Amino acid sequence: MSPTPDPAFAGRTYPSGPVHVVSGAKIAEFARATGATDAVHTDETAARAAGHAGLVAPPTFLVSLAQSTEAAYIEDPAAGIDFSRVVHGEEGFELHRPVVAGDRLVPTLTVESIRAAGGHTMITTRVDVADEAGQSVAAVRSVIVVRGE
Repeated sequence: MSPTPDPAFAGRTYPSGPVHVVSGAKIAEFARATGATDAVHTDETAARAAGHAGLVAPPTFLVSLAQSTEAAYIEDPAAGIDFSRVVHGEEGFELHRPVVAGDRLVPTLTVESIRAAGGHTMITTRVDVADEAGQSVAAVRSVIVVRGE
C-alpha cells in the first residue's frame, strides 16, 4: 500500500451496492439512540396519520448505509488508504424524500475529490441513494481525513 491515497481515484464511481431493505425496527432503534423524539420515527400509527407508508427515518439514518458503501473504496488496496490513519471530517445529507420502513434502497459511491492539505489527504465521497426504480432518494457526502506521517 502506498503511504498516501492515490489521487487517480478522484472521480471514480463504484458499481452500485446491493439492495438495502429499511427496517422499521432499525428506524426506531436509530431514533432512540439519537434522541429523535418525533412519533413518526417510533409509532407506526403516528407515521401513517402523517401520510407516510411506515415509520419515517430521521434525516441522518442513512449514515450507516453510506459508511458501509464507502468501505468499497476505503478497503480497496489500490486506493492506498491506511484505515488506521483515517479521521472522520464531516457528513452532509441531501434528502429528496423521506426514507420510510420498507424502502428498498440502492447505494452508489463516487469519490468526488482527493486533495492534499497540510500533510494530510482530504477525501470527499458521495453516496447516491436511489430506490429500486432508480428514483433518487438522497445523497450523503462525507469528508474523511487520512493523516499524514
